[in-house]
Amino acid sequence: MTGSTYRAWTVAGQRQFTAVERIRQEPEPGQARIRVDACGVCHSDVLAVEGLRPDPETPVVPGHEIIGTIEALGDGAGAGWQVGERVGVGYLGGQDNVCEACRRGDFVNCSDQPSTGTDVDGGYSEVVYARTTGLVRLPPGLDVPRGAPLLCAGLTVYNALASAAVRPGALVAVQGIGGLGHLGVQYARAMGHRVAAVARGPEKAALARELGAQEYVDSNETAPGEALQELGGAAVIVATAASGASMSPLVAGLAPRGQLVVVGAAPDPLQLTTSELIFGTRMVRGNLTGTAIENEDNLRFAVDRSIHPWDEMFPLDEAPRAYERMMSGEARFRVVLTMTG
Repeated sequence: MTGSTYRAWTVAGQRQFTAVERIRQEPEPGQARIRVDACGVCHSDVLAVEGLRPDPETPVVPGHEIIGTIEALGDGAGAGWQVGERVGVGYLGGQDNVCEACRRGDFVNCSDQPSTGTDVDGGYSEVVYARTTGLVRLPPGLDVPRGAPLLCAGLTVYNALASAAVRPGALVAVQGIGGLGHLGVQYARAMGHRVAAVARGPEKAALARELGAQEYVDSNETAPGEALQELGGAAVIVATAASGASMSPLVAGLAPRGQLVVVGAAPDPLQLTTSELIFGTRMVRGNLTGTAIENEDNLRFAVDRSIHPWDEMFPLDEAPRAYERMMSGEARFRVVLTMTG
């Protein structure tokens, strides 16, 4: 990054990455211009990189787990933001504060909220522009760059658990030990729950316990619903695997009034019986990350409880390779781009 220019990666079509150099612009009203320090490579980046957006031929910069420093502020930035302040930007790029959902305080479902790195440029770049309503203040002690995945992956599982509002000590299950699940186990244990990890294969048992799980269910060897019932039934199951077929059997493992919270986006449907919901008054619901202020709560909790993503680091120059590494499923467990190498 030199002078008034900065480097970025755009993508168009399907996996058509292009390295570009851009000129810094003044931020628009209500925006901040941010010098990026790090950006996580999240599975949701497939929306941009694989062309799963309304206009895939228009180039866009992917990335939405961003940590950086405010370089400039547009008119009406508000909220006391300051040039030189380190901030984060997540997937939800800032509510408009005028739509019906916002007027009712439902900022997550704002009807005019940009999706960072999908329909507006994101963090595979040395500079990003973002609405100040979407900025996240970072707590002292947050590890930069390794903390970047907490802004989306961390927030997703934190909010899934926090919004369930179950008592400490209750059985909480986390399905999948991957980019989301390895954080879900850590958050659930830090919240004081009895944690069961659900994954495939006996070789993951030791990893699950290293992350904080007290129980391990090998879904290759036993029906996960039956196994969870033998443990007393789960008050909450956080489903992180991108497979409706693997989520469906989990409903049978819920305790009365238990909740299956779906955070892994899957192409195939969930299948369950009405009796599984009616008898026991159980619930199946989704969870979409969270608001900027909830992200601040999440980051403070993670720092206070020593919750850390397991990251693999790549320089910005290797963004296409970093994306391929994430998509391979072999990363342990998050991939992060850094601007300084």
